Amino acid sequence: MPLPNNLWSEEILDVISTALLNQGYIVLEHALPAELVNRLQIEANKISDEAFAQAAIGRGPDQINDTSVRTDSIYWVNEPSETASSYLAYTEGLRQGLNSRLFLGLFDYECQYACYAPGAFYKLHSDSFPGRRNRILSSVLYLNTDWQPDDGGQLVLYAADEVSQLEIIRPQLNTLVLFLSERFPHEVLTARRTRYSLTGWFRV
Repeated sequence: MPLPNNLWSEEILDVISTALLNQGYIVLEHALPAELVNRLQIEANKISDEAFAQAAIGRGPDQINDTSVRTDSIYWVNEPSETASSYLAYTEGLRQGLNSRLFLGLFDYECQYACYAPGAFYKLHSDSFPGRRNRILSSVLYLNTDWQPDDGGQLVLYAADEVSQLEIIRPQLNTLVLFLSERFPHEVLTARRTRYSLTGWFRV
């Protein structure tokens, strides 16, 4: 099946695939069309405080709320708007492109808007554990204009030892981060202004 509307060029799919193969992650600035990202930013800001839910840790029946670990709020994209559907077309194109190059067996994609109010954080954690094979590739698209170093909220990727920092990523508008879910423990530093992202996982 061809990529939806050829949304990703063959060149950028090759760049992403090579980075994932060689280092396991990539940070893409100006990743998607500005008009789409601006609409996603507007949509995130329009979600009411009541619609956002306190984020939990764990999955399924093992989920618990632990504000010593995580204090962000989330809104699952279960019934996507027209804007979110446009974004999902890009994730579908990416899924197909990476499967054809890396044979990852990515089957579907789930995502959520995440909101970090001032003071919110998410301590060191992993999106998937070796052998679980549920989440294969994590994605984070940032929706924050003119983000400054003093605003905090950076994503920090660690090596497997959970000590060595590999990358500190500013949550600037239209920056897309992709990383192999099992390989990279990570944390979100305390935000000092409201911080939005669209966070998702490609699964098998």
